[in-house]
Amino acid sequence: QQEKEDLQGKLTLREHLPQTAGKSEATPAPSKNVDLEMKQLQCKLKNSNNEITKQSTTIKSLKNEVQGKEERIRELQTKISRLERDLNMKRHLIEDLRSRLKANQENEKTSNETLESLERKVKALAEDCSNKKTSIDSLKQRLNVATKEKSQYEQMYHKAKDELEKKDLKLTNLESKMIETECAMSELETTASQQLHGLAKQSKQALETIQKKLLLTSDKVEEFMTFVKALTRELQHSIQELRTKIKQAKKMEEVRACKKSLSQESVQLAASILNVSTTDLEEILEVDDEETAKTKMEFEKDKEWLQYIQKLLGAQFPFASYLMDAIWEKINEKKKLVEEYSTLMKHNV
Repeated sequence: QQEKEDLQGKLTLREHLPQTAGKSEATPAPSKNVDLEMKQLQCKLKNSNNEITKQSTTIKSLKNEVQGKEERIRELQTKISRLERDLNMKRHLIEDLRSRLKANQENEKTSNETLESLERKVKALAEDCSNKKTSIDSLKQRLNVATKEKSQYEQMYHKAKDELEKKDLKLTNLESKMIETECAMSELETTASQQLHGLAKQSKQALETIQKKLLLTSDKVEEFMTFVKALTRELQHSIQELRTKIKQAKKMEEVRACKKSLSQESVQLAASILNVSTTDLEEILEVDDEETAKTKMEFEKDKEWLQYIQKLLGAQFPFASYLMDAIWEKINEKKKLVEEYSTLMKHNV
């Protein structure tokens, strides 16, 4: 650019020179050397202009490159900032992973222990599986038997279906007959209703007579119940009296036997030792634990017998045979007691 400016300055001087030469007559005419220089300078100017244009184009291209590189630099800077962030994140991640690694290593120990226990369980499960396989085989055999039975049942089902179809036909025939009979029944009902009105009047009178008879029968039943209850009570009372008489007779025998075995002097001596009277001593001798237990048992049996008779009276019909057996049992017991009492009385006499 400086050369260009110098050349342009020289050219302007050369242009001014002929003008000044025309004005001053004293200056000589331009020489050939000056023209040659002018041409050379113009050529240089052109060359310099061409170079300037080339350089300007190169400058422009360089500026574009510079702008592109600046943009690239910005992008790279943003990438670098992102990469730095990623690096920081990765560092944090690595630290987390290290901590997790430690935790996992600790967990590995526990998992190994669990694995060992699981292996033991797996062995046990394998044994169970072998047992289950045997059971499955047995079940398969059962299934085969069941399939055979199923085929038999299917055949039976088809037979039953055929029979059902036949019965359905019969049912349809019966339904048609039923409709006919219903028509006949409606006719009969009309005739029967007319006859029933007449019978209703007669049935009222019959019902009244039946009600009277029912009242009489209920009164009779009540009388029978009171009779049975009174009879059972009397039986029990008489049996209890007989038992007490038998006990008294037995005691009398025992007392006599004791009196025979013991002399009066020994009785008096025993009474004086015990500091009681002779009559009190006799009463002491009469007491017997077995007899008291027996009386309790007999009393409970009598109670049960009375409850059984009340149950029979409250039970549904027929109960006459059971009632007869129960009363006859007591009568036989009374007979035995009477015989026993009579024998005892003979001995006492």
